[in-house]
Amino acid sequence: MDDDPINNFLNQRLLEDLAIADQLMVALNGQEAFALLEQHCPDAACPALILLDVNMPVMNGFEFLFSYQQLPLARREAIVIIMLTTSVNSQDVERGQQLHVADFLTKPLTKEKVREMLRKHFGWQLTEGKMNHRS
Repeated sequence: MDDDPINNFLNQRLLEDLAIADQLMVALNGQEAFALLEQHCPDAACPALILLDVNMPVMNGFEFLFSYQQLPLARREAIVIIMLTTSVNSQDVERGQQLHVADFLTKPLTKEKVREMLRKHFGWQLTEGKMNHRS
C-alpha cells in the first residue's frame, strides 16, 4: 500500500509482470488496507505479503501496524510485512521491528529487490519471470 497512485501502479505492474501472485490488492492508505484484510482474510485466505509505506494520509504505516496487532495471532503469523519507504530512518526501523515488520526496502521497488525479498522471506527463487521453490 502506498498513498501515491503512480507508485502503486508501478509496483502492481512489476509484480504482475513477474507473475508472483495469484491476486494483488492495492490500498492508498492503512485504513483501506485494514478494511481489505478484514474483508478478504476472515479465516485463512490472508495475503502472504504486505508492502507497506510509512507515510500515508488517513492511517499511516505505523498506525496500520498498531491496528494489525489486534488481529488474531494466526492471521498475523501468515503474513510477511515489508516496509517500502523512501528512506530507512533508524528510529522507523526500530519501531517497525517492535511491531514485527520483517524487513525494510527503499523505494523504488525493483525486480532485484523482489527477487531478494522472495528468497529471504519465502525461500523462493525468481528465474526467468517464474517462481521456483528451493528445497
